[in-house]
Amino acid sequence: MRRTLLGAGLALLLATTGCAGTDDTPPAPAGDRVPAASRQDADEVGRTLASLRRVDKLPLYEMTYVGRYDATVGTDAEPEASPFGCSLFAASGDPARPLFARNFDWAANPAMVLRTDPPDGYASVSLVDLSYLGIGADPTGDRRLLDAPLLPFDGMNERGLAVGLAADDHAKVTPVPGRPTVGSVRILRLVLDSAATVDEAVAVFGRYNLDFDGGPPLHYLLADATGRSAVVEFVDGAMRVQRGEGRWQALTNVPVVGVSEKERRADRRYGAIAAALESAGARVDAPAALRILDQVRQGHTRWSVTYGLRSGEVHLVTATGKERRYRLPMD
Repeated sequence: MRRTLLGAGLALLLATTGCAGTDDTPPAPAGDRVPAASRQDADEVGRTLASLRRVDKLPLYEMTYVGRYDATVGTDAEPEASPFGCSLFAASGDPARPLFARNFDWAANPAMVLRTDPPDGYASVSLVDLSYLGIGADPTGDRRLLDAPLLPFDGMNERGLAVGLAADDHAKVTPVPGRPTVGSVRILRLVLDSAATVDEAVAVFGRYNLDFDGGPPLHYLLADATGRSAVVEFVDGAMRVQRGEGRWQALTNVPVVGVSEKERRADRRYGAIAAALESAGARVDAPAALRILDQVRQGHTRWSVTYGLRSGEVHLVTATGKERRYRLPMD
């Protein structure tokens, strides 16, 4: 069943935790090329914009999108520079509590927790960098918010499928004739709306050509409620998939496909995550995962987040050090 977020709600729990950071990378250029994705009527537009509220000095906002959108039109607005330094991992040492975690390392831009429940897709919670919509520190009433579903940088849907991205300077895409092209961030929305498992998510990637023009090339980590995970990369122009073979899988900014584990661990952040997960037997709850993320945070880490792939629990810590908790009703 694809549940309605507005009816069931996301149970919002508030807490605080210590996690401070600095932001020393320049802001990304405004995303003024994002297409109009809204397929809402006037009432749905009004309810969507009225749901916006500021909840953190990051600034961090929350918004619930009401109604339909078209996630296949146009391409993403992407920055010209590449300060992405993200760290991600999936852990399933406790089969009853598989977990997905990530640091988003980027410029000091406003962010938003977005709740969506499309009539023809899965409900999800995702995080959006508002600068990609061309929006500054005060988005109140800005109709560009109606395009926010198109640009999730990480998220989880009601079936327990999570996805996140990181820069991969080696990635290169050679378009496959006959396939439609979508932006390299937009693909996350298509995955969240339609995939319940890692296999289904990989199939979504395989149906599109990705557009890396104007922004950093990317690779992706996927995980689902069964504990399966996979990395999707683009090697010599072609999509390649590295399935998780143990109880954890990590991703930073070094390639995974065709690279030995020894070479991967030469990256400081990847090595620290690997050591921590091995020490814990990959049995980590949200607080433990956040501690691992704290070990590899950088001066420009904007948020750290964990997604409980069976529980629906989301723990979010921003650069201000404040924690917010959400629960996505799971199908």
